[in-house]
Order: sequence, then C-alpha cells, then structure tokens
Amino acid sequence: MKAANSKPEGTEGAETLSSPRGAASVENVLTEKIIGAAIEVHRHLGPGLLESVYEECLCYELKQLGLQFERQVHLPITYKGLKLESAYKMDLVVENAIVIEIKATEGTAPIHHSQLLTYLKSANIRVGLLINFNVPVLKNGLKRVVNHYTGPKLADSVSAPSAFEPGGRTTPESLSETPRLPPRLRVSASKTSAPTKDPR
Repeated sequence: MKAANSKPEGTEGAETLSSPRGAASVENVLTEKIIGAAIEVHRHLGPGLLESVYEECLCYELKQLGLQFERQVHLPITYKGLKLESAYKMDLVVENAIVIEIKATEGTAPIHHSQLLTYLKSANIRVGLLINFNVPVLKNGLKRVVNHYTGPKLADSVSAPSAFEPGGRTTPESLSETPRLPPRLRVSASKTSAPTKDPR
C-alpha cells in the first residue's frame, strides 16, 4: 500500500519548473549543454574568427542537441514615449530560458557583462552566458551571468521623465527668469556691482 503523500512512480528527484529549484535545475542542464556545444565549436575552429561564424556553428550544434533557440532577438526600449524597436539585439535565446552573448574579442570587459545583464533584466530571463571564442582555451572565455531581479517582467525600458514634462519642476518660462540669489549673496553682489567713480 502506497503512502498518501508519495510521488508517482518514475518522478523520484524530478523537479518542476514552477519551483525555484526546478527552474534552476533546468537552467543548469541547459547551460551545461550550451557550454558543451560551445566547446565543440571551439575545438574545431579555434580562436580568431568572426562572431557571426561562431554563432552559425553554435546554432548548428544546438540544433543537433534538439534545443529550441532564436537568433538576433530584438529587444525594444521606450525613450520619452518613443519606442525604439531595434535598440538591442540578443545574439541567441535558448529555450526562452538562457540568453547567449557571443564575443570574439581580445578579452571581455565589464561593459560586456553589463550588456548581458541589461538583456536579462529587459527580457525577464534569469541566466545568461557570455562566450568569448577568441581565447586559446574556451573555459577562460566563459562567464555565467545571473539576473537576481525577481519582480514582474519590466515594461519596455523607460527613461526618467523630462524636466519639461508635466509634473516636472522646470518649465521653459522658469529658465528665462533671473535666478534668485540668497539674501547674503544678494548683498555682496550689489556691493561689487555698484558703479565706481572715475578717479580722474
């Protein structure tokens, strides 16, 4: 006789996507497969080629693994009500769970990490891989980036309101007004600006 709270057969250790541990487990499995595919590409091609070549070959390897992915995914932003459709382009999004940013540079810089983190936040995806193929050993070109933002999906990126928009304190009219000096400064300014007599 089975206990009332036992799991169905064949699900020992299985985790669902709805639990945070389950999502992390799926992300870990995916990143492992993606890294394996990237190592395979690097093993055959080595460093020194263009990003587009590595992207094409990595897509081939991902397809061989049966993974779903999208290439050059547009990520729009909104600036003061103006929607910029092609503001960002994510190199690859695998299984709607991992963003891959491909580089073929001398080395990765902090700006590359920031770029990937911006993609993750804007797309509301937790994990990304920064892969720089222009290294002798690929493990030195891999970086896993985690977005710790856990709120709802961010709306299109919106800039701060303009100072001239309603609700802003500055108006075009207020800019043309003479600035008001504090009393202490007004006194000293009037003393220095008093006309001097011609000594002649």
